[in-house]
Amino acid sequence: MTLLDEILSIALTAAPWLLLGLLAAGLVKAFIPETMLQRWLGGRGIAAVSRAAVIGAPLPLCSCGAIPTALALHRGGAGRGPTTAFLVGTPGIGVDSVAISYALLGPFMMAARALGAVCTAIATGLLVGAARETGMPRHGATQTDCCAAGCDAPAQQGREQAIYTRLAGGLRYAFTDVLDDISVWLLIGLLVAGSMIAFMPPENLAAWGSGLLPMVFMALIGIPMYICATAATPIAAGLILAGVSPGTALVFLLAGPITSMATLGVLRRELGAGALARYLTGIGVSSVLLGTLVDLLVTRAGLDIAGQMGAARELLPQWLGWMALLLLAVLAVRPARRALGRALPGSAP
Repeated sequence: MTLLDEILSIALTAAPWLLLGLLAAGLVKAFIPETMLQRWLGGRGIAAVSRAAVIGAPLPLCSCGAIPTALALHRGGAGRGPTTAFLVGTPGIGVDSVAISYALLGPFMMAARALGAVCTAIATGLLVGAARETGMPRHGATQTDCCAAGCDAPAQQGREQAIYTRLAGGLRYAFTDVLDDISVWLLIGLLVAGSMIAFMPPENLAAWGSGLLPMVFMALIGIPMYICATAATPIAAGLILAGVSPGTALVFLLAGPITSMATLGVLRRELGAGALARYLTGIGVSSVLLGTLVDLLVTRAGLDIAGQMGAARELLPQWLGWMALLLLAVLAVRPARRALGRALPGSAP
């Protein structure tokens, strides 16, 4: 019962914030078309790299879901630096994962994660951009088979479309495509987090849960992994509550969602082996340095990260958690979602 209690406790805490994050993701999808992104992210240099990192951060895309947009930007004239910054910053954090980060990790770790994702994107983009350009790519494919639904390039929204239509399309995307992409991984994350809290004594993990070696280990296992930013959050919460340092957990939060084997393959094909090596170096070094900085800040300031995580549970009433969890469960099951759509006014999702 302890395991089930821990899993349910985390799920009830996360559900309302995940629901809010998905709603925000739908708004981003509805009102920020890809053509606008291409105009904003054109050019080269530090300004273009920084813009790409900041603009990509709130977008609700997984590591391989960002690939088509990033390739379109590169083939539309964006330099290697901005393309890489967008490819790193977009999956590293998003409006949906910001909300669940606040719920499960507390305000300090939420801010550290968001700033860390942007800093990692800028550093990696500058590192890749420093290499000499090799000309425009010759490959024609812009899609991969790494995601169930999130790898399709966003459909172009006509400027004359009604706001209602765009809003409905954005929400349909968030509560179908995005939710389908993260639901299985989120469930796995909740199971892993609950198991760590229930069965791993904090003193055992605390012995190796901080320092350079554990951070490097987290980066090595996180970089090839395919896990979205939202699904990685409960695992990081379980690590911290089980005794791992906040900085070590941050390395996992940065390295895990940012890339995957599919991303690495596409990046090597598109930009070359040299760019891939710089990309991996930028992510690995940046995440470990940021993790070290976070641990230093936590120690110097005497922050109680576990206490912040517990405080988030008190912000919302338990009945709201149950309602949000039930709604998410219905929406995550496709037959139930279709039945709900038929029962509501308008077209089914």
